[in-house]
Amino acid sequence: MIKINLLETNKGKGKRGSGAGAALPTMEMGEMGSPKLKVLAVVVIAGLFNLSYWYRLDHQAKSIAGQMQVAEQKNRELADVKARFLERQAQADAYKRRVDVIDGLRANQTGPVNLLAMLGQTVNNTEAVWLSKMDDSGPTVRLEGTALSTDAVANLIANLQKTGFFRSVEIDETYQDSQIKDMQAFQFTLNCEKGNEKGRS
Repeated sequence: MIKINLLETNKGKGKRGSGAGAALPTMEMGEMGSPKLKVLAVVVIAGLFNLSYWYRLDHQAKSIAGQMQVAEQKNRELADVKARFLERQAQADAYKRRVDVIDGLRANQTGPVNLLAMLGQTVNNTEAVWLSKMDDSGPTVRLEGTALSTDAVANLIANLQKTGFFRSVEIDETYQDSQIKDMQAFQFTLNCEKGNEKGRS
């Protein structure tokens, strides 16, 4: 509380030597730390703090909103890319299935040809052996033929195993053919188990 006194005061009126001069104005200061002033200061400071905090939150919210828009745009672009990729992948899978079917048909066509060519070459490279019958039942091949000796049959078995077409080659039966009078001859039957893709095709 501030008080200012502008009235003149005459002290010692009627005394000599003391002039009747004008007195200086006086000012009285009240208490600067009044409760109302303190409350007002706290309210102002709190308001400024809240305003600053709100401004910072508003700025962050706008920044997050902008980042969300960018992220949503990228998400839409990635979704389009993913859809195109899945479509291309489906086309590639369908093409691969068609190629596999064609390759399987070709293998089925050339499988017996390859088997016959291999058997013909193997028999030609084995002396004193002739084939009279071949039965391809899928996993096994049954061979019937004539040989001039049991050693020739053993050589044929070894040569068949060297081709890599068969997992095993076993003699089913062998006997001397009594109908051939001029020379010694043996009839034989072999069971050959196919052992790899080349043999199964």
